[in-house]
Amino acid sequence: MTSTRATPTVTQVSLIGLFVAALVTAQLTASKVLAFDLPASLPVTGAELVLPGAALAYALTFVASDCYTELYGKRAAQIVVNVAFALNFVVLALVWSTIAAPAAEASVDPAAFETALGASTNVVLGSLFAYLVSQNWDVWIFHRIRDHTGVEKLWLRNLVSTGTSQAIDTVIFVTIAFALAPALLGVGIVLPADQLLALIVGQYLLKLAIAVLDTPVVYAVVTFVRSRDGGTVAEAPA
Repeated sequence: MTSTRATPTVTQVSLIGLFVAALVTAQLTASKVLAFDLPASLPVTGAELVLPGAALAYALTFVASDCYTELYGKRAAQIVVNVAFALNFVVLALVWSTIAAPAAEASVDPAAFETALGASTNVVLGSLFAYLVSQNWDVWIFHRIRDHTGVEKLWLRNLVSTGTSQAIDTVIFVTIAFALAPALLGVGIVLPADQLLALIVGQYLLKLAIAVLDTPVVYAVVTFVRSRDGGTVAEAPA
């Protein structure tokens, strides 16, 4: 019997691959704290933007999910987001099991390996909760706007969905990782309110800039796929 299931396209596989690769990279780079000097001092952040290394890779997940949502619909995007959430636990299990395994004499320093790859409990909890809420919000609000605009104004739904979901992600992650989890579980350090606010604002400013810059990329990908496929994905199912 011949299967009637549609074969995934190169574009679908590529976008899913980019989404998962960026997500895994974000999980593995979260422990490094980045600092970017600003040309002028801002009221909340000062003259420096401080954010986790995961912010750069994580921003790519929104590029991939917005392209995928526009081309293949809300339901398909929700499946990708939630399956990728489950895969987070696979990544964590593999990393932690490797850390726990005995090291050979020729190995890199086990303590350095654990420091680099073993994200703390508060960071893991913050990133997982932030991911689950913000990514599902991104897909939902993207299609709420698309219901009113049709295939027009892709720039609007890309900016609004990514901008708001990045704000949600930043607030949840910082609050859990540096306030709630340390206070309730005794892991990590509870940051004072002014440092929490500076961390939230600093991360969000960079993420918002990336959201603006990724709009031409989303347009280019969607336009290319639609022109190549003769417009067959222009009316993706909700």
